[in-house]
Amino acid sequence: MNAPKRYRLIGADGIPYSSAEEGTLGGYDRAGNDRLYGQLDCQSALRWIAKGNYAKFRVFFADEQTAIAAGFRPCAKCMRAEYRAWKARRP
Repeated sequence: MNAPKRYRLIGADGIPYSSAEEGTLGGYDRAGNDRLYGQLDCQSALRWIAKGNYAKFRVFFADEQTAIAAGFRPCAKCMRAEYRAWKARRP
Protein backbone atom coordinates (compact mmCIF):
# COMPACT_ATOMS: atom_id res chain seq x y z
CA MET A 1 0.00 0.00 0.00
CA ASN A 2 1.44 3.40 -1.02
CA ALA A 3 1.56 6.25 1.45
CA PRO A 4 -0.51 9.30 0.48
CA LYS A 5 1.39 12.15 -1.17
CA ARG A 6 2.64 14.83 1.21
CA TYR A 7 3.57 18.43 0.41
CA ARG A 8 6.08 20.68 2.19
CA LEU A 9 4.45 24.00 3.05
CA ILE A 10 5.62 26.98 5.10
CA GLY A 11 3.50 27.85 8.14
CA ALA A 12 2.61 31.27 9.52
CA ASP A 13 5.58 30.91 11.87
CA GLY A 14 7.92 30.46 8.88
CA ILE A 15 8.60 26.82 9.74
CA PRO A 16 8.08 24.13 7.08
CA TYR A 17 5.50 21.40 7.75
CA SER A 18 4.13 18.38 5.92
CA SER A 19 0.59 18.61 4.51
CA ALA A 20 -1.77 16.31 2.64
CA GLU A 21 -3.01 19.42 0.78
CA GLU A 22 -1.08 21.18 -1.98
CA GLY A 23 -0.10 24.79 -1.52
CA THR A 24 -2.12 27.45 -3.34
CA LEU A 25 0.75 29.94 -3.62
CA GLY A 26 4.44 29.61 -4.38
CA GLY A 27 7.21 31.78 -3.08
CA TYR A 28 10.91 32.55 -3.01
CA ASP A 29 12.94 32.51 0.17
CA ARG A 30 16.65 33.19 -0.08
CA ALA A 31 18.56 34.57 2.88
CA GLY A 32 19.44 38.21 2.36
CA ASN A 33 16.91 38.77 -0.43
CA ASP A 34 13.25 39.60 -0.62
CA ARG A 35 10.92 36.89 0.52
CA LEU A 36 7.98 36.93 -1.86
CA TYR A 37 4.91 34.88 -2.77
CA GLY A 38 2.74 34.68 -5.84
CA GLN A 39 0.55 32.55 -8.07
CA LEU A 40 1.80 29.06 -8.90
CA ASP A 41 1.65 29.93 -12.60
CA CYS A 42 3.49 33.27 -12.27
CA GLN A 43 5.35 33.78 -15.56
CA SER A 44 8.21 35.59 -13.85
CA ALA A 45 8.79 32.73 -11.40
CA LEU A 46 8.46 30.13 -14.14
CA ARG A 47 11.14 31.90 -16.19
CA TRP A 48 13.54 31.89 -13.24
CA ILE A 49 12.78 28.23 -12.51
CA ALA A 50 13.50 27.36 -16.17
CA LYS A 51 16.89 29.10 -15.87
CA GLY A 52 17.71 26.99 -12.82
CA ASN A 53 18.17 30.03 -10.55
CA TYR A 54 15.08 29.68 -8.42
CA ALA A 55 13.94 26.12 -7.74
CA LYS A 56 16.14 25.45 -4.70
CA PHE A 57 14.69 28.53 -2.96
CA ARG A 58 11.06 27.75 -3.88
CA VAL A 59 8.56 27.48 -1.01
CA PHE A 60 4.80 26.93 -0.89
CA PHE A 61 1.93 28.25 1.20
CA ALA A 62 -1.58 27.05 2.00
CA ASP A 63 -2.98 30.57 1.52
CA GLU A 64 -2.13 34.26 1.31
CA GLN A 65 -2.69 34.96 5.01
CA THR A 66 -0.08 32.34 5.91
CA ALA A 67 2.45 33.82 3.47
CA ILE A 68 1.95 37.29 4.92
CA ALA A 69 2.18 36.05 8.52
CA ALA A 70 5.46 34.27 7.64
CA GLY A 71 6.92 37.61 6.50
CA PHE A 72 6.61 37.31 2.72
CA ARG A 73 5.48 40.07 0.34
CA PRO A 74 3.32 39.73 -2.79
CA CYS A 75 4.89 39.39 -6.24
CA ALA A 76 4.85 42.64 -8.21
CA LYS A 77 4.19 40.77 -11.47
CA CYS A 78 1.39 38.27 -10.83
CA MET A 79 -0.22 39.93 -7.80
CA ARG A 80 -0.09 43.58 -8.81
CA ALA A 81 -3.01 44.85 -6.71
CA GLU A 82 -1.75 43.07 -3.61
CA TYR A 83 1.76 44.36 -4.25
CA ARG A 84 0.54 47.96 -4.61
CA ALA A 85 -1.41 47.66 -1.35
CA TRP A 86 1.64 46.19 0.40
CA LYS A 87 3.87 48.96 -0.99
CA ALA A 88 1.43 51.67 0.17
CA ARG A 89 1.54 50.31 3.74
CA ARG A 90 5.32 50.50 3.94
CA PRO A 91 6.82 53.40 5.94
